[in-house]
Parts: sequence; structure tokens; C-alpha cells
Amino acid sequence: MLIRCIRAEQLKLRHSRMWLILVALPVLAVLIGCANFYLNQSALQNEWYSLWTQVSLFYGEFFLPVLIAICCAYVCRLEHLNKNWNMVMSAPSSAAHIFISKLVIISILILTVQLLFLALYGTAGILLGLGQHFPPETLGWITRGWVAATMIGAIQLLLSMRIRSFAVPIGISVCAVFIGLGMYVMKIGLYFPYSLLTIGMGVLSQESLTAADTLQFFLMNSLFILLTSAIAIRWLKNSDVAA
Repeated sequence: MLIRCIRAEQLKLRHSRMWLILVALPVLAVLIGCANFYLNQSALQNEWYSLWTQVSLFYGEFFLPVLIAICCAYVCRLEHLNKNWNMVMSAPSSAAHIFISKLVIISILILTVQLLFLALYGTAGILLGLGQHFPPETLGWITRGWVAATMIGAIQLLLSMRIRSFAVPIGISVCAVFIGLGMYVMKIGLYFPYSLLTIGMGVLSQESLTAADTLQFFLMNSLFILLTSAIAIRWLKNSDVAA
């Protein structure tokens, strides 16, 4: 039944134009980052790592959280129209399957964006004539970023399910990003969901995480995903959905 729910979510996106946003925001982030890198090469002399600081700053700190919020709002948009939540909840699918299927689709979309961003970063470095080897840490940044983004996706999905407005959950995401940045600066980012994306992608620091920090990173992401999923599923089971 879960597979059917996932396929149903895929069908909803088949004729959408979400792919335009999925492509446009990473491209824009890389273009801005590359321009900043090119204009400040005298100060940014660590080649690939310096380029990463510029492109990932715009992408991971601003564009990706907004993109996640847009995806979550979009996958709930149809249910908020024409009392479709009532139809969804009366279908022979459990609340858990409904939430998990949406989260799986969001996770797949985010993974696609992450791989696109990685390709754009590599292409930009080649075009800029960077001579050092491609940073081996990049795969870890992309993978941890995907995990943290999926966790944020679970939170944003819960918000989008509860809030009919398309824009309000996105605004909440933007505010949370700035709070997360403050938590990161205060060295307590591992305990706030929106700071974990900054840490995972090495946006502000490319220093390798210790084994303990890495373990804590994945544990905190898992905890937030499980907690958010439990709240969302319980709400679907026990509350009347506002149609």
C-alpha cells in the first residue's frame, strides 16, 4: 500500500512545473557563488574549497531551505483544494503511509537537486580553471546535506499539512534559517534542525567532523525525523483535517 501511495504522489507531480524551480534555484546559487569567487580570487586562494564556501553559502543557507519548503507546500497543495483532504483520509490508506509517501517524494526531489548542485559545482570549477584535485569531502557534504534536508522536509511537510496557505510555511522556513544561523554561531547548532543543514554541508566551515560529531549529527537528524513523523501521523489519525 505504501508503494501505491508513493506512485500516487508521483502522478500528482507528473505534469507540474516543479522541475523549473528544482533547476533554477541551484543554478542561480552557483552563478552567484561563482561570480563572488571570481571577483574575490585574491582573497579566496584555496581553489575548490574556496569555491565551495561561495556556492554552498548561497545554496545551503538560503536557496535549499526555501526549495524544501516550496516542495512540501506543493505536495500538500492539491489536498488543500476542493476538500481533497477528506477524500485522502477516507481512502484505504493509513495515515502513516500518507505522510511517509509524501516524505519519500520530497526526499527524492531533494536528492535530485543535490546531485544537480554537485554537477554544477564540478563544472564551475573546471570552467574557472581550478587545478587542485576535486575535494574528497564533497560527497560527504552532499550526503549529509541530503539527510539534513530530508529532516527539514519532514518538519516543513507537517507545517504544510497543518497550514492551508502556500506562503506561510515558506516564510516560517526563512525565519528558521536565520535562527539556525544564530544557533550555529553560538556553537549549539547540533540541537536545532535548521542548523544541521549548515553543519552537514560544510557551508561555513569545511573542517571535517569528528567521529563523535558525525554520530551526533545523524542521531539528531534521525530523532527529529522520527519525532516529526510521529506528530504528523498522530495528527492525521486523531484530528479533523481542515478542508
